Amino acid sequence: MYIKNQLIPLEQLENMEGCRQNTLSLPFSSMHLIQMDSVQRWMDDLRLMAECECMCILQSKPISVDGDGLNELVITSQQNLQDSLQTLLKRAWTITTELSNIFYKLEKNRWQWIHCTAVRLNCHVRSLISEYNSYTRNASVEIQQFETILIEKCCHLTTITESCMHDEDEATVSSVKTEIVDTLTSFSQSFSQMVELALTHEIQDLVMQLDSATSIYNIEIAVSSLISLTQEGAHLCHIIAKEGGVAVLFKLCRQDAPSYLHVHALRALTSICSVEEGINELEKVGGVLCLADLLTNERNSEATRAEAAAVVSQITSPHVFTQHLSSFLENMEDIVTALINLCKDASSSEVFLLASAALANITFFDSMACEILLQLNATKILIEACHDLRRVDTPYSKDQVVTILANMAILEPCASEMIQENGIELLLEFLHEKISPGISAEGAALERVLQKSAVTLARLSRQPDITNIATSLNCIPRLIELCRFPSERNNSDSVLVACLAALRRLAASCPQSFEESDYQQLIKPRLVDSFLLCSNMEESFV
Repeated sequence: MYIKNQLIPLEQLENMEGCRQNTLSLPFSSMHLIQMDSVQRWMDDLRLMAECECMCILQSKPISVDGDGLNELVITSQQNLQDSLQTLLKRAWTITTELSNIFYKLEKNRWQWIHCTAVRLNCHVRSLISEYNSYTRNASVEIQQFETILIEKCCHLTTITESCMHDEDEATVSSVKTEIVDTLTSFSQSFSQMVELALTHEIQDLVMQLDSATSIYNIEIAVSSLISLTQEGAHLCHIIAKEGGVAVLFKLCRQDAPSYLHVHALRALTSICSVEEGINELEKVGGVLCLADLLTNERNSEATRAEAAAVVSQITSPHVFTQHLSSFLENMEDIVTALINLCKDASSSEVFLLASAALANITFFDSMACEILLQLNATKILIEACHDLRRVDTPYSKDQVVTILANMAILEPCASEMIQENGIELLLEFLHEKISPGISAEGAALERVLQKSAVTLARLSRQPDITNIATSLNCIPRLIELCRFPSERNNSDSVLVACLAALRRLAASCPQSFEESDYQQLIKPRLVDSFLLCSNMEESFV
Protein backbone atom coordinates (compact mmCIF):
# COMPACT_ATOMS: atom_id res chain seq x y z
CA MET A 1 0.00 0.00 0.00
CA TYR A 2 1.27 3.43 -0.87
CA ILE A 3 1.76 5.57 2.20
CA LYS A 4 2.99 9.13 2.06
CA ASN A 5 6.51 9.33 3.42
CA GLN A 6 7.42 11.65 6.25
CA LEU A 7 10.51 13.81 5.97
CA ILE A 8 13.65 12.41 7.19
CA PRO A 9 15.49 14.92 9.21
CA LEU A 10 19.20 15.37 8.60
CA GLU A 11 20.52 13.29 11.60
CA GLN A 12 24.15 12.76 12.24
CA LEU A 13 26.95 11.49 14.44
CA GLU A 14 26.64 8.60 16.92
CA ASN A 15 29.73 6.83 18.22
CA MET A 16 33.01 7.19 20.11
CA GLU A 17 32.25 6.62 23.81
CA GLY A 18 28.68 7.80 23.29
CA CYS A 19 29.97 10.94 21.62
CA ARG A 20 28.84 10.02 18.13
CA GLN A 21 25.39 11.51 18.24
CA ASN A 22 25.29 14.69 16.30
CA THR A 23 21.83 15.72 15.16
CA LEU A 24 21.47 18.63 12.78
CA SER A 25 18.13 20.08 11.76
CA LEU A 26 18.54 22.33 8.78
CA PRO A 27 16.12 25.22 8.29
CA PHE A 28 14.98 23.96 4.92
CA SER A 29 14.34 20.39 6.03
CA SER A 30 11.00 20.91 7.78
CA MET A 31 7.96 19.73 5.87
CA HIS A 32 6.44 22.55 3.88
CA LEU A 33 2.91 21.54 4.85
CA ILE A 34 3.71 22.54 8.43
CA GLN A 35 4.88 25.94 7.23
CA MET A 36 1.64 26.50 5.27
CA ASP A 37 -0.79 29.11 6.53
CA SER A 38 -3.34 27.38 8.78
CA VAL A 39 -6.37 28.85 6.98
CA GLN A 40 -5.00 27.78 3.59
CA ARG A 41 -4.35 24.29 4.94
CA TRP A 42 -7.93 24.10 6.24
CA MET A 43 -9.30 25.18 2.85
CA ASP A 44 -7.25 22.52 1.08
CA ASP A 45 -8.52 19.82 3.42
CA LEU A 46 -12.07 21.15 3.15
CA ARG A 47 -11.95 20.70 -0.59
CA LEU A 48 -11.30 16.97 -0.27
CA MET A 49 -14.10 16.53 2.25
CA ALA A 50 -16.72 18.72 0.59
CA GLU A 51 -16.06 17.43 -2.89
CA CYS A 52 -16.50 13.87 -1.66
CA GLU A 53 -19.95 14.72 -0.21
CA CYS A 54 -21.02 16.42 -3.46
CA MET A 55 -19.99 13.38 -5.45
CA CYS A 56 -21.97 11.09 -3.17
CA ILE A 57 -25.09 13.10 -3.97
CA LEU A 58 -24.24 12.87 -7.67
CA GLN A 59 -24.11 9.06 -7.35
CA SER A 60 -20.30 8.97 -7.38
CA LYS A 61 -20.00 10.72 -10.73
CA PRO A 62 -16.81 12.81 -10.90
CA ILE A 63 -17.23 16.54 -11.30
CA SER A 64 -16.36 17.24 -14.93
CA VAL A 65 -14.03 19.99 -16.05
CA ASP A 66 -14.47 22.12 -19.13
CA GLY A 67 -11.34 21.53 -21.20
CA ASP A 68 -11.50 25.00 -22.70
CA GLY A 69 -11.90 26.82 -19.40
CA LEU A 70 -9.74 27.43 -16.42
CA ASN A 71 -10.58 25.72 -13.15
CA GLU A 72 -8.82 26.69 -9.97
CA LEU A 73 -9.00 23.11 -8.72
CA VAL A 74 -7.17 21.63 -11.72
CA ILE A 75 -3.54 22.38 -12.52
CA THR A 76 -2.73 22.42 -16.21
CA SER A 77 0.35 24.63 -16.49
CA GLN A 78 3.78 23.02 -16.59
CA GLN A 79 4.90 25.75 -14.22
CA ASN A 80 2.54 24.29 -11.61
CA LEU A 81 3.74 20.72 -11.97
CA GLN A 82 4.69 20.66 -8.31
CA ASP A 83 1.10 21.59 -7.39
CA SER A 84 -0.26 18.75 -9.50
CA LEU A 85 2.09 16.33 -7.79
CA GLN A 86 1.08 17.72 -4.40
CA THR A 87 -2.55 17.12 -5.32
CA LEU A 88 -1.72 13.55 -6.33
CA LEU A 89 0.09 12.96 -3.04
CA LYS A 90 -2.74 14.42 -0.96
CA ARG A 91 -5.30 12.26 -2.74
CA ALA A 92 -3.10 9.20 -2.28
CA TRP A 93 -2.81 9.97 1.43
CA THR A 94 -6.59 10.39 1.73
CA ILE A 95 -7.26 7.11 -0.07
CA THR A 96 -4.74 5.30 2.11
CA THR A 97 -6.49 6.65 5.19
CA GLU A 98 -9.87 5.47 3.94
CA LEU A 99 -8.45 2.00 3.32
CA SER A 100 -7.20 1.88 6.90
CA ASN A 101 -10.63 2.96 8.13
CA ILE A 102 -12.31 0.13 6.23
CA PHE A 103 -9.97 -2.47 7.72
CA TYR A 104 -10.59 -1.08 11.20
CA LYS A 105 -14.40 -1.03 10.83
CA LEU A 106 -14.32 -4.48 9.29
CA GLU A 107 -12.82 -5.83 12.50
CA LYS A 108 -15.64 -4.19 14.50
CA ASN A 109 -18.40 -5.41 12.10
CA ARG A 110 -19.67 -1.86 11.57
CA TRP A 111 -21.25 -2.65 8.23
CA GLN A 112 -23.19 0.60 7.89
CA TRP A 113 -19.99 2.61 8.28
CA ILE A 114 -18.02 0.21 6.07
CA HIS A 115 -20.35 0.91 3.18
CA CYS A 116 -20.20 4.69 3.72
CA THR A 117 -16.42 4.55 3.79
CA ALA A 118 -16.37 2.41 0.65
CA VAL A 119 -18.50 5.03 -1.12
CA ARG A 120 -16.10 7.78 -0.02
CA LEU A 121 -13.18 5.69 -1.22
CA ASN A 122 -14.88 5.33 -4.59
CA CYS A 123 -15.33 9.10 -4.77
CA HIS A 124 -11.71 9.84 -3.92
CA VAL A 125 -10.36 7.33 -6.43
CA ARG A 126 -12.51 8.79 -9.22
CA SER A 127 -11.42 12.31 -8.24
CA LEU A 128 -7.76 11.31 -8.30
CA ILE A 129 -8.10 9.72 -11.73
CA SER A 130 -10.08 12.66 -13.09
CA GLU A 131 -7.59 15.21 -11.78
CA TYR A 132 -4.55 13.27 -12.96
CA ASN A 133 -5.94 12.87 -16.48
CA SER A 134 -6.85 16.56 -16.61
CA TYR A 135 -3.26 17.74 -16.20
CA THR A 136 -1.55 14.73 -17.84
CA ARG A 137 -2.42 14.64 -21.50
CA ASN A 138 -0.26 11.61 -22.30
CA ALA A 139 -0.93 9.11 -19.52
CA SER A 140 0.72 5.79 -20.30
CA VAL A 141 -1.28 2.74 -21.30
CA GLU A 142 -0.13 0.98 -18.15
CA ILE A 143 -1.50 3.76 -15.93
CA GLN A 144 -4.79 3.71 -17.83
CA GLN A 145 -5.03 -0.02 -17.20
CA PHE A 146 -4.50 0.51 -13.48
CA GLU A 147 -7.19 3.22 -13.49
CA THR A 148 -9.69 0.79 -15.00
CA ILE A 149 -8.79 -1.88 -12.46
CA LEU A 150 -9.16 0.52 -9.53
CA ILE A 151 -12.59 1.75 -10.64
CA GLU A 152 -13.81 -1.82 -11.11
CA LYS A 153 -12.59 -2.86 -7.67
CA CYS A 154 -14.14 0.22 -6.05
CA CYS A 155 -17.49 -0.54 -7.65
CA HIS A 156 -17.26 -4.16 -6.56
CA LEU A 157 -16.36 -3.10 -3.02
CA THR A 158 -19.32 -0.70 -2.88
CA THR A 159 -21.68 -3.39 -4.12
CA ILE A 160 -20.65 -6.11 -1.71
CA THR A 161 -20.59 -3.80 1.31
CA GLU A 162 -24.07 -2.56 0.48
CA SER A 163 -25.41 -6.08 0.09
CA CYS A 164 -24.52 -7.07 3.66
CA MET A 165 -25.55 -3.88 5.48
CA HIS A 166 -28.63 -5.58 6.95
CA ASP A 167 -27.58 -9.23 6.74
CA GLU A 168 -26.75 -10.66 10.16
CA ASP A 169 -26.19 -14.28 9.08
CA GLU A 170 -22.77 -15.30 10.44
CA ALA A 171 -21.88 -17.53 7.50
CA THR A 172 -22.71 -14.78 5.02
CA VAL A 173 -20.84 -12.17 7.02
CA SER A 174 -17.77 -14.41 7.26
CA SER A 175 -17.66 -15.06 3.51
CA VAL A 176 -18.22 -11.38 2.75
CA LYS A 177 -15.40 -10.41 5.09
CA THR A 178 -13.01 -12.68 3.25
CA GLU A 179 -14.11 -11.26 -0.09
CA ILE A 180 -13.71 -7.66 1.14
CA VAL A 181 -10.23 -8.35 2.51
CA ASP A 182 -9.17 -9.94 -0.78
CA THR A 183 -10.58 -7.00 -2.73
CA LEU A 184 -8.90 -4.44 -0.49
CA THR A 185 -5.55 -6.23 -0.70
CA SER A 186 -5.70 -6.41 -4.47
CA PHE A 187 -6.85 -2.78 -4.65
CA SER A 188 -3.99 -1.65 -2.41
CA GLN A 189 -1.38 -3.33 -4.58
CA SER A 190 -2.79 -1.89 -7.80
CA PHE A 191 -3.19 1.55 -6.24
CA SER A 192 0.39 1.59 -4.96
CA GLN A 193 1.73 0.59 -8.38
CA MET A 194 -0.35 3.20 -10.18
CA VAL A 195 0.75 6.03 -7.87
CA GLU A 196 4.37 4.92 -8.21
CA LEU A 197 4.09 5.01 -12.01
CA ALA A 198 2.33 8.38 -11.98
CA LEU A 199 4.95 9.95 -9.68
CA THR A 200 7.79 8.52 -11.75
CA HIS A 201 6.25 9.82 -14.96
CA GLU A 202 5.76 13.34 -13.60
CA ILE A 203 9.26 13.48 -12.07
CA GLN A 204 10.74 12.33 -15.38
CA ASP A 205 8.98 15.24 -17.07
CA LEU A 206 10.23 17.65 -14.41
CA VAL A 207 13.85 16.49 -14.74
CA MET A 208 13.61 16.77 -18.53
CA GLN A 209 12.22 20.30 -18.21
CA LEU A 210 15.12 21.30 -15.99
CA ASP A 211 17.67 19.71 -18.30
CA SER A 212 16.30 21.39 -21.41
CA ALA A 213 15.29 24.77 -19.92
CA THR A 214 17.04 27.77 -21.42
CA SER A 215 15.49 30.67 -19.52
CA ILE A 216 16.43 31.46 -15.96
CA TYR A 217 12.76 31.72 -15.02
CA ASN A 218 11.96 28.17 -16.19
CA ILE A 219 15.07 26.81 -14.46
CA GLU A 220 14.04 28.47 -11.22
CA ILE A 221 10.51 27.04 -11.45
CA ALA A 222 11.82 23.51 -12.07
CA VAL A 223 14.38 23.61 -9.25
CA SER A 224 11.81 25.03 -6.82
CA SER A 225 9.46 22.18 -7.75
CA LEU A 226 12.19 19.62 -7.04
CA ILE A 227 12.92 21.20 -3.66
CA SER A 228 9.25 21.05 -2.74
CA LEU A 229 9.00 17.39 -3.76
CA THR A 230 12.05 16.39 -1.73
CA GLN A 231 10.31 17.68 1.38
CA GLU A 232 7.64 14.99 0.96
CA GLY A 233 10.01 12.31 2.18
CA ALA A 234 12.53 9.68 1.23
CA HIS A 235 10.32 7.93 -1.31
CA LEU A 236 10.27 10.85 -3.73
CA CYS A 237 13.99 11.42 -3.15
CA HIS A 238 14.55 7.82 -4.30
CA ILE A 239 12.58 8.46 -7.50
CA ILE A 240 14.29 11.80 -8.24
CA ALA A 241 17.73 10.22 -7.81
CA LYS A 242 16.76 7.23 -9.95
CA GLU A 243 15.44 9.46 -12.75
CA GLY A 244 18.60 11.56 -13.12
CA GLY A 245 17.79 14.48 -10.86
CA VAL A 246 21.24 14.50 -9.21
CA ALA A 247 23.08 14.68 -12.53
CA VAL A 248 20.91 17.53 -13.80
CA LEU A 249 21.32 19.54 -10.59
CA PHE A 250 25.11 19.19 -10.62
CA LYS A 251 25.08 20.17 -14.28
CA LEU A 252 23.39 23.40 -13.21
CA CYS A 253 25.94 23.93 -10.40
CA ARG A 254 28.78 23.70 -12.94
CA GLN A 255 27.22 26.28 -15.23
CA ASP A 256 27.73 30.03 -15.08
CA ALA A 257 24.37 30.86 -13.54
CA PRO A 258 23.08 33.37 -10.99
CA SER A 259 24.18 32.58 -7.46
CA TYR A 260 20.65 31.97 -6.17
CA LEU A 261 20.16 29.16 -8.73
CA HIS A 262 23.25 27.42 -7.41
CA VAL A 263 21.88 27.84 -3.88
CA HIS A 264 18.54 26.29 -4.84
CA ALA A 265 20.17 23.42 -6.73
CA LEU A 266 22.43 22.60 -3.77
CA ARG A 267 19.49 22.76 -1.41
CA ALA A 268 17.65 20.18 -3.51
CA LEU A 269 20.77 18.00 -3.59
CA THR A 270 21.01 18.07 0.20
CA SER A 271 17.57 16.51 0.52
CA ILE A 272 18.05 14.01 -2.31
CA CYS A 273 21.33 12.82 -0.78
CA SER A 274 19.50 11.81 2.39
CA VAL A 275 18.93 8.49 0.58
CA GLU A 276 21.73 6.18 -0.53
CA GLU A 277 20.66 6.30 -4.19
CA GLY A 278 21.31 10.05 -4.15
CA ILE A 279 24.83 9.59 -2.80
CA ASN A 280 25.54 6.85 -5.35
CA GLU A 281 24.47 9.17 -8.16
CA LEU A 282 26.56 11.99 -6.67
CA GLU A 283 29.65 9.77 -6.80
CA LYS A 284 28.93 8.72 -10.40
CA VAL A 285 28.70 12.29 -11.73
CA GLY A 286 31.77 13.59 -9.87
CA GLY A 287 29.73 15.53 -7.36
CA VAL A 288 32.44 15.61 -4.67
CA LEU A 289 34.85 17.42 -6.98
CA CYS A 290 32.11 19.90 -7.89
CA LEU A 291 31.41 20.56 -4.20
CA ALA A 292 35.12 21.07 -3.56
CA ASP A 293 35.28 23.59 -6.40
CA LEU A 294 32.26 25.49 -5.08
CA LEU A 295 33.68 25.60 -1.54
CA THR A 296 37.20 26.65 -2.47
CA ASN A 297 36.20 29.32 -4.97
CA GLU A 298 36.07 32.49 -2.85
CA ARG A 299 34.32 34.31 -5.68
CA ASN A 300 31.22 32.26 -4.91
CA SER A 301 28.77 33.85 -2.53
CA GLU A 302 28.73 32.82 1.11
CA ALA A 303 25.24 31.39 0.61
CA THR A 304 26.49 29.12 -2.18
CA ARG A 305 29.40 27.86 -0.09
CA ALA A 306 27.10 27.33 2.90
CA GLU A 307 24.71 25.19 0.86
CA ALA A 308 27.66 23.23 -0.53
CA ALA A 309 28.70 22.63 3.08
CA ALA A 310 25.19 21.33 3.78
CA VAL A 311 25.54 18.76 0.99
CA VAL A 312 28.94 17.70 2.37
CA SER A 313 27.37 17.34 5.82
CA GLN A 314 24.66 15.12 4.38
CA ILE A 315 26.88 12.77 2.37
CA THR A 316 29.34 12.31 5.26
CA SER A 317 26.67 11.62 7.87
CA PRO A 318 27.59 8.53 9.91
CA HIS A 319 24.00 7.35 9.48
CA VAL A 320 24.64 6.90 5.76
CA PHE A 321 26.96 4.33 4.21
CA THR A 322 29.83 6.46 2.86
CA GLN A 323 32.74 4.06 2.44
CA HIS A 324 32.29 4.10 -1.33
CA LEU A 325 33.03 7.84 -1.55
CA SER A 326 36.63 7.29 -2.60
CA SER A 327 36.70 10.66 -4.36
CA PHE A 328 36.05 12.37 -1.03
CA LEU A 329 39.42 11.31 0.38
CA GLU A 330 41.14 12.75 -2.68
CA ASN A 331 39.53 16.15 -2.08
CA MET A 332 39.30 16.09 1.71
CA GLU A 333 42.13 18.53 2.45
CA ASP A 334 40.67 21.19 0.14
CA ILE A 335 37.19 20.66 1.56
CA VAL A 336 38.31 20.77 5.21
CA THR A 337 40.36 23.92 4.58
CA ALA A 338 37.43 25.64 2.89
CA LEU A 339 35.03 24.64 5.67
CA ILE A 340 37.19 25.90 8.54
CA ASN A 341 37.69 29.19 6.65
CA LEU A 342 33.93 29.40 6.27
CA CYS A 343 33.56 28.90 10.03
CA LYS A 344 36.10 31.66 10.61
CA ASP A 345 34.44 34.19 8.32
CA ALA A 346 30.78 33.19 8.78
CA SER A 347 28.48 36.20 8.83
CA SER A 348 25.63 34.38 10.59
CA SER A 349 24.92 31.49 12.92
CA GLU A 350 23.21 29.56 10.12
CA VAL A 351 26.33 29.61 7.94
CA PHE A 352 28.54 28.61 10.88
CA LEU A 353 26.19 25.75 11.77
CA LEU A 354 26.28 24.28 8.26
CA ALA A 355 30.07 24.53 7.97
CA SER A 356 30.78 23.19 11.47
CA ALA A 357 28.30 20.31 11.03
CA ALA A 358 30.12 19.26 7.86
CA LEU A 359 33.45 19.39 9.70
CA ALA A 360 32.05 17.40 12.62
CA ASN A 361 30.91 14.64 10.28
CA ILE A 362 34.23 14.61 8.42
CA THR A 363 36.17 14.12 11.67
CA PHE A 364 34.25 10.87 12.08
CA PHE A 365 34.74 9.99 8.42
CA ASP A 366 38.55 9.91 8.57
CA SER A 367 41.07 10.69 11.34
CA MET A 368 43.28 12.51 8.86
CA ALA A 369 40.75 15.34 8.98
CA CYS A 370 41.69 16.02 12.62
CA GLU A 371 45.36 16.31 11.69
CA ILE A 372 44.49 18.77 8.92
CA LEU A 373 42.39 20.82 11.36
CA LEU A 374 45.25 20.99 13.86
CA GLN A 375 47.56 22.33 11.15
CA LEU A 376 44.94 24.94 10.22
CA ASN A 377 44.71 26.24 13.82
CA ALA A 378 41.10 25.09 14.00
CA THR A 379 41.12 24.91 17.81
CA LYS A 380 41.62 28.67 18.07
CA ILE A 381 39.03 29.40 15.37
CA LEU A 382 36.34 27.24 16.98
CA ILE A 383 36.95 28.47 20.53
CA GLU A 384 36.88 32.10 19.41
CA ALA A 385 33.64 31.43 17.53
CA CYS A 386 32.00 30.17 20.74
CA HIS A 387 32.51 33.63 22.25
CA ASP A 388 30.93 35.31 19.22
CA LEU A 389 27.14 35.32 19.49
CA ARG A 390 26.89 36.26 15.84
CA ARG A 391 28.24 32.83 14.91
CA VAL A 392 27.43 30.54 17.86
CA ASP A 393 24.13 31.35 19.51
CA THR A 394 22.35 27.97 19.80
CA PRO A 395 23.02 24.59 21.42
CA TYR A 396 23.16 23.08 17.94
CA SER A 397 26.26 25.06 16.99
CA LYS A 398 27.88 24.28 20.34
CA ASP A 399 27.15 20.61 19.70
CA GLN A 400 29.08 20.75 16.42
CA VAL A 401 32.03 22.59 17.98
CA VAL A 402 32.43 20.23 20.92
CA THR A 403 32.07 17.24 18.57
CA ILE A 404 35.05 18.48 16.54
CA LEU A 405 37.07 19.18 19.69
CA ALA A 406 36.25 15.74 21.10
CA ASN A 407 37.52 14.02 17.98
CA MET A 408 40.62 16.23 17.79
CA ALA A 409 41.38 15.47 21.45
CA ILE A 410 42.51 11.98 20.40
CA LEU A 411 45.67 13.58 18.96
CA GLU A 412 48.51 14.37 21.38
CA PRO A 413 49.21 17.95 20.11
CA CYS A 414 45.59 18.96 20.77
CA ALA A 415 46.22 19.26 24.53
CA SER A 416 48.72 22.09 24.17
CA GLU A 417 46.41 23.86 21.73
CA MET A 418 43.53 23.63 24.21
CA ILE A 419 45.70 25.04 27.00
CA GLN A 420 46.95 27.89 24.85
CA GLU A 421 43.45 28.87 23.67
CA ASN A 422 41.76 28.47 27.10
CA GLY A 423 39.83 25.48 25.81
CA ILE A 424 39.40 23.91 29.26
CA GLU A 425 37.53 27.04 30.38
CA LEU A 426 35.22 26.59 27.40
CA LEU A 427 34.57 22.94 28.29
CA LEU A 428 33.72 23.94 31.86
CA GLU A 429 31.36 26.58 30.48
CA PHE A 430 29.67 23.91 28.39
CA LEU A 431 29.43 21.61 31.42
CA HIS A 432 27.44 24.32 33.23
CA GLU A 433 24.81 24.49 30.50
CA LYS A 434 21.34 24.18 32.05
CA ILE A 435 18.70 21.94 30.44
CA SER A 436 15.04 22.80 30.76
CA PRO A 437 12.88 19.87 31.92
CA GLY A 438 11.10 17.91 29.24
CA ILE A 439 11.99 16.50 25.85
CA SER A 440 12.79 18.91 23.05
CA ALA A 441 15.25 19.22 20.19
CA GLU A 442 17.13 21.97 22.00
CA GLY A 443 17.21 19.94 25.21
CA ALA A 444 18.60 16.95 23.33
CA ALA A 445 21.29 19.17 21.81
CA LEU A 446 22.25 20.44 25.26
CA GLU A 447 22.52 16.87 26.51
CA ARG A 448 24.96 16.15 23.72
CA VAL A 449 26.95 19.27 24.61
CA LEU A 450 27.28 18.05 28.21
CA GLN A 451 28.14 14.52 27.13
CA LYS A 452 30.76 15.47 24.56
CA SER A 453 32.33 18.09 26.82
CA ALA A 454 32.89 15.37 29.42
CA VAL A 455 34.25 13.01 26.73
CA THR A 456 36.67 15.71 25.52
CA LEU A 457 37.85 16.38 29.06
CA ALA A 458 38.38 12.66 29.65
CA ARG A 459 40.48 12.32 26.51
CA LEU A 460 42.58 15.37 27.33
CA SER A 461 43.14 14.31 30.96
CA ARG A 462 45.91 11.94 29.98
CA GLN A 463 48.08 15.09 30.06
CA PRO A 464 49.05 16.21 33.61
CA ASP A 465 48.88 19.88 32.64
CA ILE A 466 45.25 19.48 31.54
CA THR A 467 44.42 17.68 34.79
CA ASN A 468 45.94 20.47 36.88
CA ILE A 469 44.03 23.17 34.98
CA ALA A 470 40.74 21.22 35.18
CA THR A 471 41.21 20.75 38.92
CA SER A 472 42.01 24.42 39.51
CA LEU A 473 38.87 25.40 37.59
CA ASN A 474 36.69 23.18 39.81
CA CYS A 475 35.70 20.82 37.02
CA ILE A 476 35.50 17.91 39.45
CA PRO A 477 32.64 19.35 41.59
CA ARG A 478 30.60 20.04 38.46
CA LEU A 479 31.16 16.52 37.10
CA ILE A 480 30.14 15.07 40.48
CA GLU A 481 27.03 17.24 40.48
CA LEU A 482 26.07 15.95 37.04
CA CYS A 483 26.47 12.40 38.30
CA ARG A 484 24.59 12.80 41.56
CA PHE A 485 21.68 14.98 40.44
CA PRO A 486 19.68 13.52 37.50
CA SER A 487 17.86 16.80 36.87
CA GLU A 488 21.18 18.50 36.09
CA ARG A 489 21.70 16.11 33.19
CA ASN A 490 18.01 15.81 32.24
CA ASN A 491 18.12 12.17 33.42
CA SER A 492 20.46 11.37 30.54
CA ASP A 493 22.36 8.10 30.90
CA SER A 494 24.84 9.05 28.18
CA VAL A 495 25.82 12.20 30.09
CA LEU A 496 26.20 10.13 33.27
CA VAL A 497 28.54 7.62 31.60
CA ALA A 498 30.67 10.39 30.07
CA CYS A 499 30.97 12.23 33.41
CA LEU A 500 31.92 9.05 35.27
CA ALA A 501 34.61 8.35 32.67
CA ALA A 502 35.98 11.89 33.01
CA LEU A 503 36.05 11.65 36.81
CA ARG A 504 37.96 8.37 36.68
CA ARG A 505 40.56 9.88 34.36
CA LEU A 506 40.99 12.89 36.64
CA ALA A 507 41.15 10.67 39.75
CA ALA A 508 44.07 8.74 38.28
CA SER A 509 46.19 11.91 38.39
CA CYS A 510 44.80 13.73 41.42
CA PRO A 511 42.93 11.41 43.82
CA GLN A 512 43.42 13.96 46.61
CA SER A 513 40.86 16.21 44.92
CA PHE A 514 38.04 13.80 45.81
CA GLU A 515 36.23 13.42 49.09
CA GLU A 516 36.16 9.90 50.50
CA SER A 517 32.45 9.36 49.83
CA ASP A 518 32.79 10.49 46.22
CA TYR A 519 35.79 8.27 45.68
CA GLN A 520 34.09 5.22 47.21
CA GLN A 521 30.91 5.63 45.16
CA LEU A 522 32.04 7.14 41.85
CA ILE A 523 35.64 6.01 41.36
CA LYS A 524 36.46 2.81 43.22
CA PRO A 525 33.57 0.54 42.11
CA ARG A 526 33.22 -0.92 38.65
CA LEU A 527 31.89 1.61 36.16
CA VAL A 528 28.63 -0.28 35.82
CA ASP A 529 28.11 -0.28 39.59
CA SER A 530 28.67 3.47 39.83
CA PHE A 531 26.35 3.95 36.91
CA LEU A 532 23.56 1.94 38.55
CA LEU A 533 24.02 3.81 41.80
CA CYS A 534 23.77 7.25 40.17
CA SER A 535 21.01 6.35 37.71
CA ASN A 536 18.75 5.23 40.58
CA MET A 537 19.69 8.09 42.86
CA GLU A 538 17.00 10.33 44.32
CA GLU A 539 17.24 14.12 44.22
CA SER A 540 17.44 14.26 48.02
CA PHE A 541 20.66 12.24 48.12
CA VAL A 542 23.36 13.83 50.29
